[in-house]
Amino acid sequence: MNAQLSPKRVAFSLAAVSGIISAACALLIALAPSFTMNFFGSIFHGIDMNKIAKSMTFSSAILGIIVAAILAFIIGWLFAKLYNAIKR
Repeated sequence: MNAQLSPKRVAFSLAAVSGIISAACALLIALAPSFTMNFFGSIFHGIDMNKIAKSMTFSSAILGIIVAAILAFIIGWLFAKLYNAIKR
């Protein structure tokens, strides 16, 4: 079986997932900032996220979601292209 990945489908899928995760993160920070900072500090092995966090505005949250989706799209497209090239 020599299945090829569709670079466009992988790119859009990864962009959508990244956008959803980024939006959920922004929402969590808006609704429960202390809990969210402690939660992500735990994921990163005790880093005090409050020392590196900036204040979030609505426009910065939207920009973050857009940038995350664009980067994920590029990464997904590149991943599928490389996967298909290596699989040959």
